[in-house]
Amino acid sequence: MTTQTLKQPMSGRASRPSNESAASLVLGYAPNWPIRILVFRVVGAAMVLSASGMWLMPGATTSSDLVLIKLGMSIFFFLCGLALLMRNHQDNQPDAYFDPIRNEVRVLQKDNRGVPEMVLRRSYDTLGSACFNGDMFEMFDPDGTLLMRLPIEDPASRETLRQQLSGKVNLT
Repeated sequence: MTTQTLKQPMSGRASRPSNESAASLVLGYAPNWPIRILVFRVVGAAMVLSASGMWLMPGATTSSDLVLIKLGMSIFFFLCGLALLMRNHQDNQPDAYFDPIRNEVRVLQKDNRGVPEMVLRRSYDTLGSACFNGDMFEMFDPDGTLLMRLPIEDPASRETLRQQLSGKVNLT
């Protein structure tokens, strides 16, 4: 989980805002389904190792047609194993930016080139409600559907987010 507090300069100067409620809060999404991630990593590592293991097996015949099939299978296993290993990498997870100046939440995710792209942008008044459950923060649409669930382990970040949303979103 990534938690950062960003201070934005006001009116083009390099000064910082004097009150703490003007600090933007950045929360990173936690990977969902940790058991699934573990299974993907184990299967991906096994596929990458089996791609090279095909060539190290003793007693393998060296006929030209079998070598071509072995080459195709090892390339396939290697690429599929890499895809499974990189599927839920931490760099691929989006970040949620809570901006008290614009009164909005923005979700940014990096594209293939590593440039952040805006996936979601909502003002606080278009949100239904927010709920703090233990170390999780949940935000809901006005119709009650879950919009996002974010982990918050830091009590200071939790209090900053609660102050930003109080009066603008129904807190439960």
